[in-house]
Amino acid sequence: MTLVLKHPGAPEIRDRLLARADVFVQNVGPGAAGRLGTDPTDLHARYPKLIVCSVSGYGSSGPYADRKAYDLLVQSEVGLLSLTGTDAEPAKVGISVADIAAGMYAYSGVLAALYARGVHGRGAVIEVSLFDALAEWMSAPAAYTAYGGSAPPRTGAHHASIAPYGPVTTGDGGAVFVAIQNSREWTRFCADVLRQPDLATDDRFATNPLRVTNREALAAVIATVAGGLTTVHLIARLDAAQIAYARMNSMADFLDHPQLSARDRWREVDSPNGPLRALVPPVSIDDAPPRMGAVPALGEHTDAILRELGFGAAAIAAWHAEGTI
Repeated sequence: MTLVLKHPGAPEIRDRLLARADVFVQNVGPGAAGRLGTDPTDLHARYPKLIVCSVSGYGSSGPYADRKAYDLLVQSEVGLLSLTGTDAEPAKVGISVADIAAGMYAYSGVLAALYARGVHGRGAVIEVSLFDALAEWMSAPAAYTAYGGSAPPRTGAHHASIAPYGPVTTGDGGAVFVAIQNSREWTRFCADVLRQPDLATDDRFATNPLRVTNREALAAVIATVAGGLTTVHLIARLDAAQIAYARMNSMADFLDHPQLSARDRWREVDSPNGPLRALVPPVSIDDAPPRMGAVPALGEHTDAILRELGFGAAAIAAWHAEGTI
């Protein structure tokens, strides 16, 4: 449904909605909740069983509380851009990772609050910020910097502290990502993939720290071997050696990924613009198939919801005319 919260007629509808709701989630600019009558503390006092979740850029307190926040800006503030990209230039993450992180923490927080309400009968006020959510995801590089003496370097598509771990270009122009996680895998990689078993004990490459230090020399050796192989041939050697790898897929490759097809992860759902392919939610629960209904048009259910709330046809028509809904 649609509701213009700034309209004089909106509070009556808003309050009747909130009186019946389990969860209220808002993502508005600094100070806007107070102006709209949705201040979390006030709502919790009026509706003790309601779970109020506010998502903001930097939180409701601190020197950044009134700052506008967008995904790329938050990536920059938490230091993520200092870790992604190459020596020459930082790069943002290719998806809206701060927005998604905040959404996932809001989701888990709401579920926890619903569970707690089932125990003690009280609602809760939940606050999630994009900055705090992505800051949590930065725990590993933050600890590496704080206790390791230096920040992880920007290494493009290669792992900052493991080698070899990153893309390898084959003779036919393909890109295969290879990941070596321990000394046993390193020995097999040298013997069965590179076909140079003596390389495993080379003074430059015998341990992972040495391989990281001599990353460029190691990359040159691997590039020489991989350049003489097709992508299919390299993958066959990696499979035989039980070395972890992945193809560098395009988005078109992802849409047709055989793993998604084999596991029946796509569904077709209707929408105002016609049928759409949608992925099944990633958590599968026994005896609880996911609901994959049609995407509703904006305002499609406004009148039905207002009737359910007890409002009559005359009031609904007036609100339409006034632009409240």
